[in-house]
Amino acid sequence: MPNSPTPTHCPYCALQCGMNLTPAPDGTVEVGERADFPVNRGALCGKGRTAPAVLSSRVRLTSPLVRSGGTLVPATWDEALDRIAGGLSRTRTEHGPDACGVFGGGGLTNEKAYTLGKFARVVLGTSQIDYNGRFCMSSAAAGGMKAFGLDRGLPFPLEDVPRSGCVILVGSNLAETMPPALRFFTELKENGGTLIVIDPRRTRTAEQADLHLMPRPGTDLALALGLLHLVVAEGRVDEEYVRERTVGWEDARAAAMAHWPEYVERITGVPVPQLRETVRLFCEPESAMVLTARGPEQQSKGTDTVSAWINLCLATGRAGRPYSGYGCLTGQGNGQGGREHGQKADQLPGYRKLDDPAARAHVAEVWGVDPDSLPGPGRSAYELLDALGTDIRSLLLMGSNPVVSAPRAAHIEERIKSLDFLAVCDVVLSETAALADVVLPVTQWAEETGTTTNLEGRVLLRRQAITPPDGIRSDLEVLHELADRLGVEKGFPTDPEEVFEELRRASAGGPADYSGITYRRLAEENGVFWPCPTKDNAAEACPAENTTARPRPTDDTTARPRPTQDPTAGPNPTENTTAGSRPTEDTTAGSRPTEDTTARPRPTEDTTARPRPTENTTAHPGTPRLFLDRFAHPDGRARFVAVSHRAVAEEPDAEYPVLLTTGRVVAQYQSGAQTRRVDELNAAAPGPFVELHPRLAERLGAAEGDPVAVVSRRGRAVAPARITLGIRPDTVFMPFHWYGEGRANTLTNPALDPTSRMPEFKACAVRLEAVERRDAG
Repeated sequence: MPNSPTPTHCPYCALQCGMNLTPAPDGTVEVGERADFPVNRGALCGKGRTAPAVLSSRVRLTSPLVRSGGTLVPATWDEALDRIAGGLSRTRTEHGPDACGVFGGGGLTNEKAYTLGKFARVVLGTSQIDYNGRFCMSSAAAGGMKAFGLDRGLPFPLEDVPRSGCVILVGSNLAETMPPALRFFTELKENGGTLIVIDPRRTRTAEQADLHLMPRPGTDLALALGLLHLVVAEGRVDEEYVRERTVGWEDARAAAMAHWPEYVERITGVPVPQLRETVRLFCEPESAMVLTARGPEQQSKGTDTVSAWINLCLATGRAGRPYSGYGCLTGQGNGQGGREHGQKADQLPGYRKLDDPAARAHVAEVWGVDPDSLPGPGRSAYELLDALGTDIRSLLLMGSNPVVSAPRAAHIEERIKSLDFLAVCDVVLSETAALADVVLPVTQWAEETGTTTNLEGRVLLRRQAITPPDGIRSDLEVLHELADRLGVEKGFPTDPEEVFEELRRASAGGPADYSGITYRRLAEENGVFWPCPTKDNAAEACPAENTTARPRPTDDTTARPRPTQDPTAGPNPTENTTAGSRPTEDTTAGSRPTEDTTARPRPTEDTTARPRPTENTTAHPGTPRLFLDRFAHPDGRARFVAVSHRAVAEEPDAEYPVLLTTGRVVAQYQSGAQTRRVDELNAAAPGPFVELHPRLAERLGAAEGDPVAVVSRRGRAVAPARITLGIRPDTVFMPFHWYGEGRANTLTNPALDPTSRMPEFKACAVRLEAVERRDAG
């Protein structure tokens, strides 16, 4: 009898595309379309279609490994777990709890991220926890918090994009990074809308644009300010909206007026006529959006850059109106949920602030510990990695590969090697795992159940489709066993639904309130948008939700034709309640003083026995669209943030005259730890390359395919030349998916944004050198 398909979601990007998985008679897993999921409607990219290939024992870890005589060798689970517990315990005893570090990942489910943060703070007592999502969304999160009082990547579902009049897409190549999303922008154009793409390269996404601006890398802030200057100069400010729904306009206006068009052209390289045309296309329709991605965000001024684009939306009355506003395209599979529930350095579950006494008291009550026992904020991701081997002596790492993905990667690799003890939980032997003292093989997406939160803020249920191989355990089981060995016998359940029930309680009343969401609802409703409080705490959790009716903005049907509303597509934005939260901001701090772990209080009760939020027939529907009535600041108003242009941290000079920018290709994902093990994907993208303009190639004397060395102040990378007119002559591009001599992040600059602590991946000064072919490999 044939196996029935299991509806679930892709393990890769933040779209979290729906798919059906069916075990085949030969032991493989077949991927089928799942047309009922609205984000991808059955469409999958090559990564999603081939995702089951990594389930094969041919490429995955199948046994715990421990280091013996300098080599990783198979071991029993008890031996491996005992060694990890011993290493962490020894570090705490000899150096204090903050000498233990924990590093998570944006691909971990909500249940794992929540439990990892709890493990760090309750079991280890360390403040030193952060995750690789710091390298993804932190600047957009910080900018959103400042402006709106709430961080959710998209405050509206993707289905709203085709209904907008204009979309400015800043620094995103979604045609390659999340291909199924491209159809929303294709439909936008089919409906009469305009797509403007801002990118220093003519990417596959830029080829779809009605207007493509090619600024110099690192100048997106000046570009946004120049557009706002023109909005003011041309009388396009929505004065009534600014007066009724915002504060801080005068200061932001004054800052923008210092960035006149010709000045901005000199900085960015974007001609003044293109600036004026952008403003016209953005302001003339009734609705318009700005969507940013890593291009403007992965900069040492990423938060200010995001603020400048939000200012443009606020000045033109776009934010908090139907089919309009600012949004960010989250990258990693659970990049949204992963930053909401406690694996960030400054955060507790529900997007609560770790230094907020009320937040500490609430979460401590759920966890059954004394609030004073919880550590304070710790180091951000790069700062944590940079402290390895000095202040931080042992590291527990889950679902990340910083040897490839961190900036200044060769330096970070050396810091990792200098640790007294490293334990890694992963599905494959990544380049980072290969350096570990203990490696634990853990279950993958298709072998476990759990929740993720996609780029829209839609909480989803990933269902287990197959049984994991013998010898493989889940991350939740690992944390349970380690907690037990370290003296905490209760409070770390291994059942994901039980963990989610605790997460609901911990998030209740917080900015990211999941308390009204259950596994049952997720299965029945195809996902639920947060915030979704229970009926009892709805008023407290959602101060931006306005229960009194007032007129909403309506579509002007004379402006341009709009598609008929799909009754299956979800609530109409003019009929949906809005939500928000108390203000928070993304601030990180250094480690706290060392303390004596022998006196640490332990949980006094089994938190799994606590009352759970209950389901009822009047459950909160979730919040697909935010801010339609009010923003999440206490006064309900959005904040303009006055910002001004400043240069990248490392400007080109005579020694390093070219700018390097980095990114992804369609057939690989992030550090490549999984996708580089899939034959079909490797055939499509077998290795790194250096993309450069013909004029630059001519000066270097390089032909297509010739090895080229790219040298920065941090190191040297070598890869074949890929010559194209689709890049600025003063810029080169490298994808960052590979280790070895072509590792792009050997070159990148760890200069940090002062607010988000985001490294400057997207712009650093380099020089190019010709390499003889015989010396290239």
